[in-house]
Amino acid sequence: SAWYPQLDVAAGGGDDRYSINVDNWPIRPGNPSNRPEASVLTYGARASWEVDLFGHIARQVEERKRIVEESIENRRAVLLALLAEMATDYVTLRSVQERLTVTERAIDVAVRSRELTEKLYTHGLGNTLAVAQAQTEEHLERARLAPLHEQEERLMHAIAVLVGDMPGQLEEELEKRRPIPDLPRFPDSLPSIVLANRPDIRVAEAEYAADTARVGIAVSNLYPKFMIPLTFNPNASAAYQAFQTGGMAWSFMMMATLPVIHGGRYTAAIAQARAEAEGSRLTYRKTVLKAFADVEDAMGDWRHNAELVEELNQASVDAGLARDRAQKLFTAGLTGYLNVLTTEQTALSAEDQAVVGRLARVRNAVALYIALGAGWQGKALTDTRLPVEVKQQNAFVRAFTR
Repeated sequence: SAWYPQLDVAAGGGDDRYSINVDNWPIRPGNPSNRPEASVLTYGARASWEVDLFGHIARQVEERKRIVEESIENRRAVLLALLAEMATDYVTLRSVQERLTVTERAIDVAVRSRELTEKLYTHGLGNTLAVAQAQTEEHLERARLAPLHEQEERLMHAIAVLVGDMPGQLEEELEKRRPIPDLPRFPDSLPSIVLANRPDIRVAEAEYAADTARVGIAVSNLYPKFMIPLTFNPNASAAYQAFQTGGMAWSFMMMATLPVIHGGRYTAAIAQARAEAEGSRLTYRKTVLKAFADVEDAMGDWRHNAELVEELNQASVDAGLARDRAQKLFTAGLTGYLNVLTTEQTALSAEDQAVVGRLARVRNAVALYIALGAGWQGKALTDTRLPVEVKQQNAFVRAFTR
């Protein structure tokens, strides 16, 4: 708006009374000292226009635009954090539910083991030590349920809050157990320019651009400023006199100002603006370096976690084979049932660890997406150009902006 002429209109009227208890009181036209009261009617307009020859206004507009861009990127950073937290909470919930299923199966195995041990003891084929150990194992397995149920409820509450609902609103839907989602597919290679999607880099870039514009503002203060002021302010004591030639009062001028001596204030402001811009440049560089470090760390975790998940999955497969073979041997009468229960407990423990490994794998994928700045692009944003709403302006502005 500073680029355009500024116009204000005003009108008023009332009564004035002047003091006559002052020596050598100046005689006012039409108002001698023996008549201190006066009625005044006034109306008029005041206009001004700054001619932006040296970019003072342009650099201010550029600075404000960069500040708006910074706010937009901060909003995107919040959105990215929200989506990342939602994804992490959801996959964690599904892993907890898978672990609950494994734990419930482990409890069934522990109950059968305890019952078998007690039966053997009753028939004189066991001892109290074995019974106590079986009972301990059953209680330990049951004790694993409470923390998992607590974590499940907390995650369901967190997800409900993240989508703007009250805690507990989504329990009916989320209580249905589903497996951990499949891993996303990453391309074999990505150009480093994808890091420009990261909101923190974009914020640092906008801050650097805004500080650079402030350098231009500080420099423009050294150059002349040209103003065209216009005032029109008639005065009268009666309404019929308000539009007479004698009541007219106006002023039209061409003004130019140039700073001459200010004790180094403007040059110091330029030095300060340049120092702040250099600080923003270094912050921008640090942000970019940190982004590369985040990507390298996430890719390293992704690579190493793949080895961990592969080993855990293989351990789960081997434990399942051992369990199947123990059951076949028991069916053939070549081993005791306790060996079957032991191998089944081992298989369930390996399966539980494999679930934890798959969770870590998916969370690493989420971390890699965050490091790459992905996630917010597919989300429709509101119009962030901040248009001036015509309906919010006064009648004159609406008339001239149709």
